[in-house]
Amino acid sequence: MSRAPSKDRSAKDLPPDGFDDQDGFREDAAEEAQDHAQADDAPEIDFDFEEGAVKAGTEVIRRFWTTLPTSPGVYRMFDDKGDVLYVGKAKNLKARVGSYARGQAHSNRIARMISQTAAMEFVTTATETEALLLEANLIKQLKPRFNVLMRDDKSFPYILVTADSEAPQIVKHRGARRRKGSYYGPFASVWAVNRTVNALQRAFLLRTCTDSYYENRTRPCLLYQIKRCSGPCTGEIDLADYQGLADSAKSFLAGKSNAVKDRMREEMQAASETMEFERAARFRDRIAALSAIQGTQGVNTQGVEEADVFALDEQAGQFCIEVFFFRNFQNWGNRAYFPKADRTMTPDEVLASFIGQFYDDKPAPRIVLVSHAIEDAELLAAALSSRTEYRVDIHQPQRGERKNLVEYAQRNAKEALGRRLADTASQGKLLTALGQSFGLPAAPRRIEVYDNSHIMGTNAVGGMIVAGPTGFAKQHYRTFNIKSEELTPGDDYGMMREVLQRRFKRLVKENPRTAREAAIAASEGGVPEPAIEAAPESDTLPPWPDLVLIDGGKGQLDAARTALEEIGVTDVSLVGIAKGRDRDAGRETFFVPGRPPFKLPPRDPTLYFVQRLRDEAHRFAIGTHRAKRKREMVKNPLDEIAGIGPSRKRALLHHFGTVKAIQRAAFEDLAKTPGVNAATARAVYDFFHTQT
Repeated sequence: MSRAPSKDRSAKDLPPDGFDDQDGFREDAAEEAQDHAQADDAPEIDFDFEEGAVKAGTEVIRRFWTTLPTSPGVYRMFDDKGDVLYVGKAKNLKARVGSYARGQAHSNRIARMISQTAAMEFVTTATETEALLLEANLIKQLKPRFNVLMRDDKSFPYILVTADSEAPQIVKHRGARRRKGSYYGPFASVWAVNRTVNALQRAFLLRTCTDSYYENRTRPCLLYQIKRCSGPCTGEIDLADYQGLADSAKSFLAGKSNAVKDRMREEMQAASETMEFERAARFRDRIAALSAIQGTQGVNTQGVEEADVFALDEQAGQFCIEVFFFRNFQNWGNRAYFPKADRTMTPDEVLASFIGQFYDDKPAPRIVLVSHAIEDAELLAAALSSRTEYRVDIHQPQRGERKNLVEYAQRNAKEALGRRLADTASQGKLLTALGQSFGLPAAPRRIEVYDNSHIMGTNAVGGMIVAGPTGFAKQHYRTFNIKSEELTPGDDYGMMREVLQRRFKRLVKENPRTAREAAIAASEGGVPEPAIEAAPESDTLPPWPDLVLIDGGKGQLDAARTALEEIGVTDVSLVGIAKGRDRDAGRETFFVPGRPPFKLPPRDPTLYFVQRLRDEAHRFAIGTHRAKRKREMVKNPLDEIAGIGPSRKRALLHHFGTVKAIQRAAFEDLAKTPGVNAATARAVYDFFHTQT
């Protein structure tokens, strides 16, 4: 396989007039050098073999190029199935797209992208800054295969001190900042937030209960008894004094920790001098709680009040970006990311694209420190500043404390990537051994494990977990609410049949592999012809499983095999896992079609691996069942009445007090409820009287 250089042709390689001699298209060399297309799951190609495809893609791009404006904007490339291949921004759309249409001197990754391009779409913007913001937003939404992609973009937790009630509440918060109050963060993990909130409870005695719980208390709760709350709900503390505690907590979270602790020391000393030793002891404990927060921060700063630190490390063609959060001169945690990026991309290209996506849904701090110089740092900083009320600076420090912080983050990135590579190698050995144990032709790249959970047939759910070369792939986990009304409650075999039929019918419809499966998919409105799968990279999971593990014995395995045969799927390897005598781990019996039951040696690493897979499926199914059961337990009958929304439900409950009172009420009484008209009253009355 031929491999082109990692960089596209630079400006010095072009003719002096800036035109390509063969194609006559204007080329923006600086834009081309910054292009950050990538193909994480695309195979390397032989240019001679794919020359026709590259020419065809070039012709498609030329047709769009002829009518493009010279304004800034965003362009999208699509393949023949309508899937987005790449999203890019340009200062000059005509110049950038023209660089793709010249038909030669492209890197391998750009040529792959061009060869698959069947259509393009464009959005013009007023400025390049707007184009950069739109590009980051579209990349996160569409996840094009040739862009750098964040693997984990879930929101970060914050601490919120509310300001919409008489007694401020301190809580953990995720998502949009709609509630009135002061937000502090982000924190790298929920664990860090929980630890900090617990310490702040001991230090400032703020409430964590909900407003409804607070408003209905008649005596202090347990948290007051164990000195975790000052009891504002029942007047154990004056509201003015409680507000003072809340202000102290906000001052501490805002970075004025030393001033808060000094004030507490003065009050402790004053209480001691007046021989109020119990009061002095309470201040001592509160000071200790604050010291515990600061003492567990790890690396703190002296001169950096607010900054995010991004450090990148590259090994074996993979990237790791370690992000540290510093707020109020304190380290609020860190998180490692492993973005999908083509190995031919430079670190600064990967880092720039990652930062743009990282701040797509969250505000940036005033300072962003990076381990590699970013060519478009000023443009990216301007884009981030446009979303905040202050200026955001992005730079690579060269000396002092800021450089030390970046080096510290880079060491963590190197160690995290080393651990990941080691785990991947160990996982590969386990997958190879698993394939040998179960007689598979090769090591499985995608394993699906199924389990059911219910109590006497109620709240029945099925769970599917997925594992691959990099471990558990939680983004692929699925749950199935058992819907069939023909099943006997508690029929585990019937539940397994329903789960597998629903899963593989959808798989055949969305990802047919053969002409027969394509015909089935077409008859059900799916893909009209077989999907041609490119050879994926090692860390990309294919849609079809190589191995399906069933938590159960021969009966469950037969039910699973029957379900797949009815769909026409006969080439997926099935294995049943029966628990040993007394359900002890280590005595599992394995059932494989066409082989007698067998066991693995007690200390075989493959056995431990299978147990871990089975236990994860069991945990996932049990957790889903418990969540569903909990929802059913607190379900309000009013939710089932058409036309009854939150406002009318609240009005009925405020007027009658309980659902039972609403159920017993006459139609005339229901109609007298403020905010409820005659039609709604009739619907509520008929619902309960029909039910009985």
